[in-house]
Amino acid sequence: MRFVDEFRDAEKARALASKIAGLCEPGREYKFMEVCGGHTHTIYKHGLEDYLPEAITLVHGPGCPVCVIPMGRIDDAISIARQPEVLMTSFGDMMRVPGSDGNFFDSNAEGTTIRMVYSPLDSLKIARQNPDRDVVFMAIGFETTTPSTAMTILRAAADGIDNFSIFCNHITIIPAIKAILDSPDLRLDGFIGPGHVSTVIGCHPYEFIAGRYGKPIVVAGFEPLDILQAIYQLMLQLKENRSEVENQYSRVVPWEGNPTALRVINETMQLRPYFEWRGLGFISHSALRIRDEYARFDAELKYHIPGVRVADPKACQCGEVLKGVLKPWECKVFGTACTPETPIGTCMVSPEGACAAYYNFGRFTRTRVREASTR
Repeated sequence: MRFVDEFRDAEKARALASKIAGLCEPGREYKFMEVCGGHTHTIYKHGLEDYLPEAITLVHGPGCPVCVIPMGRIDDAISIARQPEVLMTSFGDMMRVPGSDGNFFDSNAEGTTIRMVYSPLDSLKIARQNPDRDVVFMAIGFETTTPSTAMTILRAAADGIDNFSIFCNHITIIPAIKAILDSPDLRLDGFIGPGHVSTVIGCHPYEFIAGRYGKPIVVAGFEPLDILQAIYQLMLQLKENRSEVENQYSRVVPWEGNPTALRVINETMQLRPYFEWRGLGFISHSALRIRDEYARFDAELKYHIPGVRVADPKACQCGEVLKGVLKPWECKVFGTACTPETPIGTCMVSPEGACAAYYNFGRFTRTRVREASTR
């Protein structure tokens, strides 16, 4: 295949769905987790669940970096932004993530300066242009976005830019998957592995899933046929009593990952002892901090931050959605008190969040199903 529309061919999708249905054992239920929020978005947007037999259930994982940031870290970022002469920068999807007392937009209305940027290098450019301000970049993301932050730290060091620092919230995918596997709340038959993260870390790190836990995992792309093909490969492994790591996204993902990206991450960052994830609690060695050699670019050392753990609103069930325990529409406030315009939880904020994806696409399918069942 060479063109995007070839990955969205309905006839090919139906053919794959037929093959998947043929692998289902009578009376058996299958549950697969798509780890990445980008996969969730594709599943809802293209109605892929309608192609699958009822025996197969797809559940959503913690692979949306905006969704798993706890409220306390938002409060910490706002605390930094309130320091004199600080100009904070952030990716756009962080601007509406609620903290305990409002989001970044609310904070700006009260006098802070938090600007949206497209990359950490944009933040570095702002620091060059504003030598009288301390520019702090709110860094978030899995290993997908971590290399760009690492390269920016190296650039700032090489250029001697001292009015620039990083509030580092980069997280790693493997400990989160392990936490899901160790959770007693959920029984899974396999994983649709994250495509974007895997372009950096490769497929090798997932081998413990198949080896230690006996669960198949297929790293998949983000088009409809990619995901259906991954589900077919998972079903084939189960049919043949195999548990292996397979790479459906080989046109983009190298098995060993991107060695240059991994090198710059390792040069500038190291694992934290533990880090809090929304819905998953504290997970050991699941996030990164800036190495001591580059401590002058670490906003957590440069500024005092509260560091207080903040509980989610009682009505919000983002934690259960992130663990795959609940579907978005099963949350008590989904689509009523919590919408993309007035989000209570992070899963409704980010385009990769399961609640936002379902609100924008999946709720129409569910309405049709309910109407059909009442006829």
